[in-house]
Amino acid sequence: MVMKGAKNTHYLQIDNNIEKICQPKGVEILPAEMAWQKYDWTRKYFLTKPKKGYFIWAKEQTKNPLLSCVSISSPKIKQQMQNLLVVENNLKVDIQGTCNSSKKNLNGLHQATGKILIKQGAKVNYQHIHSWGEKDAVEVSYQFLLEKDSQLNYNYRVITPPKELKTNNRLVLLENASANLEMSASCAETKFDIKESLILKGKNASGMLKLRLAAGKNSRISADSQIKAEAEAKGHLDCQGLLTDEKAVVSMVPALVCSHPKAQITHEASIGRVSEEQLNYLMMRGLTEKQALDLIINGFLDYE
Repeated sequence: MVMKGAKNTHYLQIDNNIEKICQPKGVEILPAEMAWQKYDWTRKYFLTKPKKGYFIWAKEQTKNPLLSCVSISSPKIKQQMQNLLVVENNLKVDIQGTCNSSKKNLNGLHQATGKILIKQGAKVNYQHIHSWGEKDAVEVSYQFLLEKDSQLNYNYRVITPPKELKTNNRLVLLENASANLEMSASCAETKFDIKESLILKGKNASGMLKLRLAAGKNSRISADSQIKAEAEAKGHLDCQGLLTDEKAVVSMVPALVCSHPKAQITHEASIGRVSEEQLNYLMMRGLTEKQALDLIINGFLDYE
């Protein structure tokens, strides 16, 4: 249900209307266009003057997670958002962002571009959850800049996939910064195009890109992942695909680019099918074929 937990949400947008903004202590939340007008410094982070989207600025330590929800509830809605998130020095911030559709057949378009600036010594845990209708189209593009000694754990989960989904994430890590980006999705009747890059720009930066992608009925999944080391740094790329339908296709292109002699970057990639032995084992213990398959997929995606 779209509105579940909405009373605790700090930023709530339905279709193209901002329904709620709540300002927790130490955090400023504004519509993106208002932030553009109020703070000149934001203009170097927005691509152009924003018309829609949010601005979240964590200035002081906050006790509770920051919650945002962007939802489509009307047919053929087009959301075009520019978002900016800034976390100041040495703060520890938990964020949960939810993007979804309230119904299966709304034929909506959700486009979101954003920049996330994590300043020196800050630590951010970001859970980004998507759940869409079967006819929706979604395009998401985020750039992350991690300053010295900062940390990011970013978990992007597609619970219910749209008809078309494009993601493009770019992370730049400065000295001693660390980042883990995990993306998981179970797709059916979906075309999913993924681009992601991790740039280790500062000495002793470290990061990991992790993909878990299950391709169901008539799905087409393409993932282009890259780690680039420009300094003495460490990175790892972990890509795994699971085919659960004969007509599904998964393509993974892992790439490592190293321009520093002391950098260590590695990758592992695999694409496989559901084991008949494992499926039969679960069915012999009373599960239906669908229940057994769902259990296998959830385990593969690290879902509880």
